[in-house]
Amino acid sequence: MKKKIHKVTFLIDKKNDWIKSYLSKKKLLFKNKYSYKFSSNIDTIVDQDILFIVNYTKVLSDSFLQRNRLNLVIHASDLPKDRGFAPVANQVLRGKNEIHISLIEANEKVDTGCIFLKQKFYLKGTDLYDEIRSKTAIAMIKIINSFLKQYPSKINRKFQQGKSNFNKKRTDKDNKLNINKSIKKQFHILRLSSNKNFPAYFYSQGEKYILKIYKDKKK
Repeated sequence: MKKKIHKVTFLIDKKNDWIKSYLSKKKLLFKNKYSYKFSSNIDTIVDQDILFIVNYTKVLSDSFLQRNRLNLVIHASDLPKDRGFAPVANQVLRGKNEIHISLIEANEKVDTGCIFLKQKFYLKGTDLYDEIRSKTAIAMIKIINSFLKQYPSKINRKFQQGKSNFNKKRTDKDNKLNINKSIKKQFHILRLSSNKNFPAYFYSQGEKYILKIYKDKKK
């Protein structure tokens, strides 16, 4: 009897597709069990055994979700804590170094679905933007592969329990520094600033100044 190949698609937002460079087929395991596709167009996604919704910032309708057998969201927090936008950034701002990854079932109400798996990764407290992003991506790929290893025979759902909070979308204002505060008190803002896309900045005497942060490699 021919072994079934399960169809898997990764839905990735065009405007938030940083994960795609990490999530290559080379990183995805069990190719004798799954066929993998990547898409940013929901109109082309139908009849998938598993749809992974990765960093997708729009709410998906129930009618779309019903097209596929299983729709999963990878959310980088210890749900139900830190639902919503930028969960890793908001935890870093609070000084957290232990970061959870939750794999949940997608539904119309954001980040409220049943949990399939939870894992965690660690930051050092000195990691800058690119390092934080890389560690997050590696952790996301790890939980995806963990689930794919277990599917379909060893998967279990459980409802989210506990107190929840919802993070708002971060904007350019979140990278603004206060010149009257110390660097130490604002170090987490600097860590989360992208030198290329959204650097830290401050205003002084009517002028805007851009700050870029790098680690000294000469040690």
